[in-house]
Amino acid sequence: MTVQRGRWTMEDRAEQIMRSVPVEVPPGAAELTVELAYDRSRGVLDLGCEGPNGFRGWSGGARERYTITPGWATPGYLPGDLEPGVWHVLLRLHRVPVDGLDFTVTATTSDKSPPATKQEGPPRAERGPRRELPTVDGQQWLAGDLHSHTVHSDGISTVPELAALAVTRGLDFLAITDHNTVSHHPELTAAGAYHGIALIPGQEVTTDRGHANAWGAIGWVDFRQPVDEWIAAVERDGGILSINHPLGGDCAWRQPVSARPRHAEVWHSGWFDRTWGAPLAWADAWRPDVIPVGGSDYHRPGNDGLPGNPTTWVLADEGDVLGGLKAGRVAINAGPAEPLLIRLGDELLALDADGTVLICPSGARTVIRGDRALLKAEDGLHILETATTEVVALCL
Repeated sequence: MTVQRGRWTMEDRAEQIMRSVPVEVPPGAAELTVELAYDRSRGVLDLGCEGPNGFRGWSGGARERYTITPGWATPGYLPGDLEPGVWHVLLRLHRVPVDGLDFTVTATTSDKSPPATKQEGPPRAERGPRRELPTVDGQQWLAGDLHSHTVHSDGISTVPELAALAVTRGLDFLAITDHNTVSHHPELTAAGAYHGIALIPGQEVTTDRGHANAWGAIGWVDFRQPVDEWIAAVERDGGILSINHPLGGDCAWRQPVSARPRHAEVWHSGWFDRTWGAPLAWADAWRPDVIPVGGSDYHRPGNDGLPGNPTTWVLADEGDVLGGLKAGRVAINAGPAEPLLIRLGDELLALDADGTVLICPSGARTVIRGDRALLKAEDGLHILETATTEVVALCL
C-alpha cells in the first residue's frame, strides 16, 4: 500500500488543471485499487487512471474509488493486464477553494484478483409505439437520442437498463456517451441485440471549458489535448464529433478550435424555454451549414430529459445512423410522439402540427393546417413554431 497526501491550491489549478500522482505497480500484480479522499463539500477533484501503456479509465467527480484487474474493472475503467511500472492516478482540479484543498491518494496492489460477478440485466423491454413514416428512396426515418450516460460515468443505469428504457420510449437507436471513457463500448452490441435497439458507441469528451460528443467505433479521444487533436483523431477513425449544449451554463462551449465541427447539439434537454432563441442564434453564428442534433443528456429519472426528449430523427440507409448524420439527413422534435417535421425529397411532411408556423430558410412563413401537411422544402434549416414562438420541431 502507498499513501500520498497533498494540498492543491488555486495557484496549482491556474498553472495546470490536469495533475497526476505516481503509483508503483510491482510485477505479478493482479489487482490495483485506488482511493481518493478529500472534502467534497469544499471542492471537486476528478479522478482517472493511466498505465505505462496508456489510458485505463476515467470517472471524473462521480467516484472516489476504482479497481482494475485483468478480467474486471470498475465501470469507467478498462480491465486488462496490470503492466509493471509507474502508473498515474489522474486528478483534474475541477473546483479548488481559495484556501486550498487537502487530498489523500491510497493505492493498493494484490497478486490475487477477485472473481468477477455477473450482474443480471433487466427483462426484454416491451417496445413503445413507433411512428410510421414514409420511406425516401429506400431510406427510413429512425428515432433516437444522441446523448446519454450510464454507470460508466455519472449515470445510474447499466447499459442493459438504459437500452431497455430507450426501447420503452419507442426509440430505434441510442448513443451512449459516457464522460471521457470507452469502457462501456464492449457491452453495447449484446445489450442492443437483446433489447432490439441500435446502441451507438460514443464518448462525451469533457473539459471545464466545453463538452463534445464523439460517435462511432473509434478509439478513446484524449480530452487533455487541444480540440483540434480531438477532431483529427475522430476523423481519422471515421467517427463524428459534435459540440454539446454550447450554451449550457458552466459547461458552455468556450474552447478554441481552428476548424469548427459541422455537427452541434442545438437542442438539448436544458432548452427549457423554447421561445428563447439563443440556441438557434448560436447555431447560425457557429457556421452557416451547421447540422443540428438533439440529446437528452439522460443521467437518471428527474434529471435532464428522458431518453428521446428531444428526439433526433435520422434518415438512414439500411440502418446506418452515422451515415445519415454525416450527410445531414436529420430532424429534431420534443419527443417521439410530438409534432414532427421531416424531409421527403423536395417536400416537407408536417405531422400533428396543426396551428403551427413553418419558417423556411428564406424567411417565408406558412401556417400549418391539419394533422398531416405536405409543403415545399428549401435548402437549409426549417423551423416549426407555435403561435407563441415556441420551437416544436427542426428539419434540414
